[in-house]
Amino acid sequence: MPASSFCAIDFGTSNSAIAIPAAGGAGMRLVELEPGYRTMPTAVFYFTEGRHDADGPPRAFGRAAVAAYVEGSDGRLMRSMKSILGSGLIEQTTDVGGGHGVKYFDILAGYLKRLRNQALAAGAAAPLDQLVLGRPVFFVDEDPARDAEAQASLKAAAQAVGFRQVEFQFEPIAAAFDYESKISEERIVLVADIGGGTSDFSVVRVGPQRMQRLDRRDDILANHGVHIAGTDFDRHIELASILREFGYRSLGPARGDSPPREVPSGVYFDLATWHLINTVYNPGRIAELRGMKSFYGNPLHHQRLMTVVEDRLGHELAGRAEDAKIAVSGGGDTEIDLGLVENGLRVPLSERVAVDSLQADIGRIVQAGRETVTQAGLRPDQIDALYFTGGSTGLRLLADRIAAEFPTAQAVRGDAFASVATGLGLHAARLFAQ
Repeated sequence: MPASSFCAIDFGTSNSAIAIPAAGGAGMRLVELEPGYRTMPTAVFYFTEGRHDADGPPRAFGRAAVAAYVEGSDGRLMRSMKSILGSGLIEQTTDVGGGHGVKYFDILAGYLKRLRNQALAAGAAAPLDQLVLGRPVFFVDEDPARDAEAQASLKAAAQAVGFRQVEFQFEPIAAAFDYESKISEERIVLVADIGGGTSDFSVVRVGPQRMQRLDRRDDILANHGVHIAGTDFDRHIELASILREFGYRSLGPARGDSPPREVPSGVYFDLATWHLINTVYNPGRIAELRGMKSFYGNPLHHQRLMTVVEDRLGHELAGRAEDAKIAVSGGGDTEIDLGLVENGLRVPLSERVAVDSLQADIGRIVQAGRETVTQAGLRPDQIDALYFTGGSTGLRLLADRIAAEFPTAQAVRGDAFASVATGLGLHAARLFAQ
C-alpha cells in the first residue's frame, strides 16, 4: 500500500473539506472541491427528472446543489445532513422526488463518496482507504448512547464508500494542531470551534516541541461543547423576523367570550429547521394547514404561509435568514427581501432584534467555554490564547462575549472554514505516513 494513501475529512454541518498529502510528501494540502474553493457546502440536490440508476436519481453537490435549488430546478435540496446523526432519522427513507426514496444514511454516504472521488481526481494515491474524520465534542448533548450511535453511523458511512481504516479526532483539537503549526513557543490555548451545528471548546497545551508527538493525550486538558451553533442562530432569526409575517406568534380571531389564542406554532419551527423543512411539504400536512385558515386573525398570514408550503419556498426563507444573520453579524441593520412570496414584501432586521433573539444561545455557548477551562483545572488568566475557528465565530457579539471571559488571552482567528480540515490533515499524516 502506498504510504500516502490516506486523507482527512472535515464533514461539517454547513461546509466540508478534505486534506490529502501534498506532492513529494511536503505536508498536507486541501483539495480544491469547486473552482477556487477548498471547502464546499454540505449540500446535495436530488433532481426529480432524469435517469435513476443504482446510485439513485441524478444529484448535484455543494454550490451546484444550492444553485440548482435557487434556480428553481425540480427536485429536493438536502442540507445540514450532519444534524441527523444520533437521531432516528438516519435509517429512515425520505422522498427525493419522482417517487424515488433514499435513506438518509445513503445520502450522507453519497456525500462522503463525492469527497473521496474529488480527492482521487486531485491526485490522492489509490486506494485511499485510510481516513481521519473530524467529530464534534458531542454529536448529542448529555446522551452518551446516542452520541456513540452518531459516531458509529458516520464511521459506517465512511466504510461503505471505501475507507477501510477510520479514525476520529475532535474538531477543536484539530484546530489546535493548526494553530500549533504557526507558533514558536509553548502556549495553553482555548480553541472555540463554532460552526453550523455545534459549539466546541478544548483547552490544549501546544508548542513546536510537541508537534511530532503522536500521542497527545497529556496535552488535551479538557473538552466540552454544546449542540448550539449557526443553524440555531438562523432559526431564531427567522422566527424573530421573517416568520412573523407568516403568522408566527400571531393571534387568531376572538370567539365569544374567550380571548384570542395564538396560532399553532409547530409549522414555523419546522420551517426554520433545515432538516425538517421538507416534512412540511407532505400532502397530508399541506391539507391540514389549508384547513387551519379559520385559526388566523389575519387572513394574509395564512395566505402567505400556504404560498410557502405549496410552492416549497421553505429552504429559500431559511437561506435568507442565514444571509440576514451574516449581514448584521458585524453590526448594523439589514432588510430581508421576501418578494418571492408576495410582491413588495420586505422585512427589516435590526442588530438589536438579532442580538435579542440569540442571547440565550450565546449565553449557553459562553458558559460552555467557561466550563471547559474549569474542567481543565485552570483560571481564566491562565489561558494564553483564544483560537477562533468555524463560520459562526464571525458573529461579532459571540466572539466578543467569549473574549470578555478571558481578558488576558490573545485572541487569534484561524481560517473560519479550513483550519479544522488543515489540523485533521496534520493528524492524519502523523498517524498514517510511514
